[in-house]
Amino acid sequence: MLKVNVGSSISSCAKTAGKEAASKAKLGLDSIKMAFVYGSCDYNIDEMLSGVAEELPDIPLIGNTSFTGIITPEGFIGSDDGFVGVMALSDPDMIIGIASKERGASPVEDGKLIAAEAMKAANQNSSPNFFYMAASPAEEEFYLKGISSIIGRIPFFGGSAADNSISGNWKLYTDNSQFSDGVVIAFFYGDIKMTNLFTGTYRETDDFGVITKIDGNRTLVEIDGVPATKKYAEWRGIDMEAVTGGNLLSTTITSPLGVKDRLGDLIAIRHPMNGNDDLSMAIGNNLSEKTCVIRMEATVDELISSTGETLKALIEKMDKPPIAFHLVHCGGRRAGIDSRIDEVAKLIKEAAGDIPFIVEFTFGEYGFESDNNNTCGGLMLSFTGFLE
Repeated sequence: MLKVNVGSSISSCAKTAGKEAASKAKLGLDSIKMAFVYGSCDYNIDEMLSGVAEELPDIPLIGNTSFTGIITPEGFIGSDDGFVGVMALSDPDMIIGIASKERGASPVEDGKLIAAEAMKAANQNSSPNFFYMAASPAEEEFYLKGISSIIGRIPFFGGSAADNSISGNWKLYTDNSQFSDGVVIAFFYGDIKMTNLFTGTYRETDDFGVITKIDGNRTLVEIDGVPATKKYAEWRGIDMEAVTGGNLLSTTITSPLGVKDRLGDLIAIRHPMNGNDDLSMAIGNNLSEKTCVIRMEATVDELISSTGETLKALIEKMDKPPIAFHLVHCGGRRAGIDSRIDEVAKLIKEAAGDIPFIVEFTFGEYGFESDNNNTCGGLMLSFTGFLE
């Protein structure tokens, strides 16, 4: 039977923090098969993981650095001195295969390699029930493409590593590796199941247009033949200064862009990150020419309330009572929520009740909708419930 527990620490010593969090997480568990670990980019990650490993020897670990903190049933956990949260999963019948790959010449080929390694680590030659992925914020879709070419369209969840300042100081790690640029995955086998709810919770507006030009995969050059930042500023009736340089990042937290999937079941949010000198936009995820982008909207109040509402909707979606929740919350949304983050913690706790959970804050979110079409987005919530 699956059992899950969560622990955390804000000790200024990375190793002590890892030990404290893991010690709390292992309480009452006698067959731990793996642990999610989310820590501060300000820690020495090797020391943090060493502390975790002392309490969870020979247990596979996987995770990444989280933006400014985490949330557990104890509330928002964050500190200028560092933080770490550990979620331990115990089940005698669960089989886990964890693998990691620092970025090579081709992220697609890296995805193929890491999928094969995860199956080997699990001593399996078939596709998993589902899988978890974390990657650096750059080429998530390509890692996913490579993994999917090996195992097929298998539901997944996860998010991209984050730091506290979008400066590239993030880390990805397992029990035997850590790096800034690459991908880590966990394949799940056995009786364990998961249900995922992937949403942006933004409202559609009547402002939309066709992507007529992109540069590479993530630079939006033109919408309807008009420079992208100019078109966006016209839609919102705002000054061009608000969409210039780094101003665009904060300007678009409450009004990003969205792209619909082919059935209209999911709107994947695309977060404009930077307004370039040529009036193009740097976007946090891949785009495609001759597809439509929609301007989306949500107030900060709605970003806050959506967390509890989304968790309640996830519970309603599950066909059995949940055993634990793994909740991925965008770091950009968290930045927009700012000092009101305790309100989010309260709403999630109220919705979760006595079910253990951990929330990480990421620079990219991954999930799927009813047709199991795995998707990467930004400014989104990827809420996952574990069950048997």
